[in-house]
Amino acid sequence: MLKEKIDALLDRVQKPARYMGGEMNAVLKDPQQVDIRYAFAFPDVYEVGMSHLGSRILYDIINKRTDALCERVFMPWVDMADLMRQENVPLFSIETRSPVREFDMLGVTLQYEMSYTNILEILDLSGIPLHSEDRTWDDPIVIAGGPCAFNPEPLHKFIDAFSIGDGEISTLETIDVVKQCKAEGVSRRECLRRLSQLRGVYVPSLYEATYHEDGTLASFEPIEDGVPRTVVKNMIADIDKAEYPESVIVPFMEVVHDRINIEVLRGCTRGCRFCQAGMIYRPVRERSMERILELAEKLVAETGYEEMTLSSLSTGDYSCLPQLAHELMERFEDKRVALSLPSLRLDSDLKETLAETQKVRKSSLTYAMEAGTQRLRDVINKGITEEDLVSSVSDAFAGGWSSVKLYFMFGLPTETYEDLDGIADLANKVVRKYFETPKHIRAKGLRVNCSASCFVPKAFTPFQWEAQDTIEEFEQKQKHLCHIMHIKGVEFNWHEPQVSFLEAVFARGDRKVADALEAAWKLGCRFDGWTDQFKFDQWMKAFEQTGVDPAFYANRRREKDELLPWAFIDAGVTQQYLWRERERAVAAMVTPDCRKGCQGCGLKRFEGACEGR
Repeated sequence: MLKEKIDALLDRVQKPARYMGGEMNAVLKDPQQVDIRYAFAFPDVYEVGMSHLGSRILYDIINKRTDALCERVFMPWVDMADLMRQENVPLFSIETRSPVREFDMLGVTLQYEMSYTNILEILDLSGIPLHSEDRTWDDPIVIAGGPCAFNPEPLHKFIDAFSIGDGEISTLETIDVVKQCKAEGVSRRECLRRLSQLRGVYVPSLYEATYHEDGTLASFEPIEDGVPRTVVKNMIADIDKAEYPESVIVPFMEVVHDRINIEVLRGCTRGCRFCQAGMIYRPVRERSMERILELAEKLVAETGYEEMTLSSLSTGDYSCLPQLAHELMERFEDKRVALSLPSLRLDSDLKETLAETQKVRKSSLTYAMEAGTQRLRDVINKGITEEDLVSSVSDAFAGGWSSVKLYFMFGLPTETYEDLDGIADLANKVVRKYFETPKHIRAKGLRVNCSASCFVPKAFTPFQWEAQDTIEEFEQKQKHLCHIMHIKGVEFNWHEPQVSFLEAVFARGDRKVADALEAAWKLGCRFDGWTDQFKFDQWMKAFEQTGVDPAFYANRRREKDELLPWAFIDAGVTQQYLWRERERAVAAMVTPDCRKGCQGCGLKRFEGACEGR
């Protein structure tokens, strides 16, 4: 009956392929033949969620179990969500169109703070009580993981348990615990208590926070004996031995990253001080070239894709990249499989590698300069120079590229207007280098896409204590940049500061902001990361209704001795190291890549971390 009701809605919505299922390589299992049914939810639309590598990995490892199944759930677009409420259709899985509430577990990935209202929408559309304390065994255990789980407090009321760190480990362990608890018939509370005993699993209902009169956190303690005071992240020491999908689902519709995606390494050693991923995913762990080639062969055969990307936080740091690129092109050039390399470092020697990747087709080259002057790049420990950029684009233009993307941030700590002027200066130099390239060599149609995002301070970075610029300060800097970025051949884009302001609130929020989140959702906020859906006025109304001052979280500088809402998590890097890096930032001192010598970040406490260094 439910399937027929869903079919009746598909003619009335945009992009019905989002909800159809039946794609090539999707896994279908008989629910009667497994002990645990796991729904994996991505809190955005299908075409965004289907591009997420972590979701593909967890979907694969769960479905490899004989006692469990995993089905996908995505946030329906507003037209479908409204129709589902109107027609009393609950949120359903893609594979079998089963109601989400009928699953034993609901996993949610937390990739972006501005998807939080979508999580509440998913729970409500599923008929699952919003608050963890109101759920029974008639509801799934709701578990969330991903980078945003490193500050889980803004979602503490809505999530039963958080998985901190590499999900390949805790996903399987949590399934084992829930399976055993259901078999034994223990209470839901007891199940959550047992989950809290797992490494990397945080159960917020088993902790209590108190606050000083000024609103800062006074204490954060477990409320039951045996519950760990510190939650230590999970870390896979050898990703070469970790499970990785050898077959992936091929969508019927175009998705954001519609290609084979092979993770060549995890973590980053560069130490950019604004970058949360570079800190929480430490240490660097490489996948062997042999395993990558094996995966490439199988994935090309299983999917028919004509593009492959080698992904990581910094693919140019992969130790065998030139050899790997050469071998991949040798194997797949005849099949017209293109190779793309995101996240390249300007200071990497990539001329040979880029020459390999252009054999099938060219794409834009992306350069993340982040800041316009060397002083500010030293503050953020970016470790690249203007000479790196000029040399790299010179090689690219001589090699036949004509499309370049430049990424910057503004609002960084210690930033001045001279640093903003440096952004325009670098864009001008890129354009100049193109026209200096001989006409018979360079490709036609120069395109320099220059974008500037607003700096957002994040947990577990050296800038976690810093204040974010106010919206008014961001807007003044935007006007200045727009004025100076009128450069022929350059297109300038920027992020809306209102969105970045809210991102900062939830990136560093405590338990109190959960009330504002719920109020905003009740006022109609959803898809906050989508410009046409963002309702800033409703968010401001929600903060007013709940008595939460958003500037307290976004625009206030923290002191060294303030208890931070995420301090109970051990992410590997220590607070002492992060504070030392903050002090070096203020002095514009560069910290070397830790592959050139240990910088004492704290990761060596973890078994198997930093081996060989």
